[in-house]
Amino acid sequence: MMRTILAGILILMAAGVGWLTFDWYSSKTSAQAFGAPFVLVDQKGAEITEAAFRGQPSAVFFGFTHCPEVCPTTLFELDGLLKQMGDEGKNLRAYFVSVDPERDTPEVMNSYVSNVSDRITGITGSPDKIAAMAKAFGIYSKKVPTEGGDYTMDHTASVLLLKSNGDFFGTIAYEENPETALAKLKRLAKEG
Repeated sequence: MMRTILAGILILMAAGVGWLTFDWYSSKTSAQAFGAPFVLVDQKGAEITEAAFRGQPSAVFFGFTHCPEVCPTTLFELDGLLKQMGDEGKNLRAYFVSVDPERDTPEVMNSYVSNVSDRITGITGSPDKIAAMAKAFGIYSKKVPTEGGDYTMDHTASVLLLKSNGDFFGTIAYEENPETALAKLKRLAKEG
């Protein structure tokens, strides 16, 4: 009888320690949002930091203004999805981060993004800061030389979805079914 009681106490103690460890680990990992701190500029030349990705859910796309197809298509589709959501998506914020800051100055970003959407904010900055941000967010990008001494950029083509606390929520793939993409944005908006 005494062995059974002692075994029960040990099991309860082990479960308690396990729960405390899990609770401590959860609080440490949830306090750290996806990505890393950054200081860049928006399309108007104003400073923008990771704080922009807090307080409301966000859709973040990394691309460049000289992109022939993927970037303009993605931004156009994202803007259309946000419009489709109407009031349901009013708390969603959308960002277009340049992976080609050498050409994508704030002025270039402003002209480009403004022609597509009034709901998407362009972000650019120095090449080293953009590279650090892209790496922290798990974004691949690489300069690829083309004929005539020009270049293009190879890059991840997914839209990152972030919860209002900055945690990773999911992605929208390039050319994903519009109904599926809309459903993801609606679920994200409810997270906010």
